[in-house]
Amino acid sequence: MKKVIVALLGIGLIIASCGKEDLITYDCTGLTPTYTADVKALMDAHCATAGCHDATSKESGYDLSTYQAVVSDAEKNAFMGSMQHLKGYDAMPENSSKLSDTDLKTISCWIENGVPE
Repeated sequence: MKKVIVALLGIGLIIASCGKEDLITYDCTGLTPTYTADVKALMDAHCATAGCHDATSKESGYDLSTYQAVVSDAEKNAFMGSMQHLKGYDAMPENSSKLSDTDLKTISCWIENGVPE
């Protein structure tokens, strides 16, 4: 019986460790980024590039080349979780270091403020 309990505890710990890490949150006080002024340049430089998430390639079904396309994905946890390189998400940009904390804060605050164009 003792072995069964130890085994069940071990399995429980393994399952619990397989979950997704919580998104990192930022203090957005006084920060009101817009897509046009702040986010578009980040998407164009790091995401909507040839062979990745541009309108032609749409890698893994994601097109991040327009405001409407980015907005449709921005509300999904995978959008920020991937860019924050969190456990349980595919790290993006792929095969690259994560965006700077300043860039991630800009994108996160843009989402928190209702994705203004």
